[in-house]
Amino acid sequence: MKTIIRYGLAVAMLLSALPTFSQTKMTLTKRQEALITIAANEAKGNIEGLKAALNTGFDNGLTISEAKEALSQLYAYTGFPRSLNALGALQQTIKERSEAGKTTEAGREADPLPADYDALKQGTEVQTKLTGQPFSYTFAPQSDYYLKAHLFGDIFARNNLTFADRELVTVSAISALPGCAPQLLAHINGARNMGVSDEQLRAIPEVLERNVGMAEAQNCRHAIATFFKQPSENIQTVDFSIWPKGEPNTAYAQYFTGNSYLAPMNGGMANVTFEPRCRNNWHIHHGQTQVLICVSGRGWYQEWGKEAVPMTPGTIIAVPAEVKHWHGAARDSWFQHLTYHKDVQPGASNEWLEPVGNDTYDALK
Repeated sequence: MKTIIRYGLAVAMLLSALPTFSQTKMTLTKRQEALITIAANEAKGNIEGLKAALNTGFDNGLTISEAKEALSQLYAYTGFPRSLNALGALQQTIKERSEAGKTTEAGREADPLPADYDALKQGTEVQTKLTGQPFSYTFAPQSDYYLKAHLFGDIFARNNLTFADRELVTVSAISALPGCAPQLLAHINGARNMGVSDEQLRAIPEVLERNVGMAEAQNCRHAIATFFKQPSENIQTVDFSIWPKGEPNTAYAQYFTGNSYLAPMNGGMANVTFEPRCRNNWHIHHGQTQVLICVSGRGWYQEWGKEAVPMTPGTIIAVPAEVKHWHGAARDSWFQHLTYHKDVQPGASNEWLEPVGNDTYDALK
């Protein structure tokens, strides 16, 4: 009986002591950044990225127990195949670190639960704290039971991760799952209720963009802005592992509105990347034809005096010599095109003209 009372008091104290978003301002620790990166790579099924994140985490205070707990919890959000693959990668990482003579702290395991621990009762309390109100999924009572008794009762009761850690893991993983915006919004709210500060929440997209990918960061950034009722466009991203982003296009920056990037390729071809709303000035190619091939994202091409033409992957445009035109990204999408010149005549050149005004650009639909 004393064990049960002691455990119940501990959970009650933990729940009551959770800070609200207005009580504290905290930044993410290196350990928390590792948990964020681990969770998102697990959700993507990126084993190499996951192993790198595990190594970084272990070098910054994360323990084996905490990593194992995070990857085990994620089966409830990303499925057993992802979770089990990730746990296998964890085992391999620990082995490789040992062989390399690196120390990996084991950490402590979760305390055992009392024999007559009521998972449904305790899980209902935890879920209520997380959502901020009583929650019942009457449409599917079995799922309601699984959520309360198993996820928030059995899993969240394991105290080798804090509730805040668990929600950082969940938000990060769902950010890497396409089409899960409602669940992501719900867990942003849950993270705040479980002690994650607004400052920490707003730092998650930066960690994701730096360590995981632009799409995952954008999903999270847009959801956070939506939650706080701030203006935000749902930006379409591109996968730079397919077509490289390249380096900032500083040599031609004066002829662009917004930031562009240049990745030279073989055969005189280049891949040009435009951030959302970025476009080049009106310009003319003298004595040469320019070829544009859209490979990723969405953008626009327009000739002087004509309607703008949308560019999506596979669109090919041959720009005749002596034609005034511009091209660039849509306002809600990154854009990449390959470009090269053909039929190049002696003395061929580019003539850069005036910028494309916002009135012209913003009129495009």
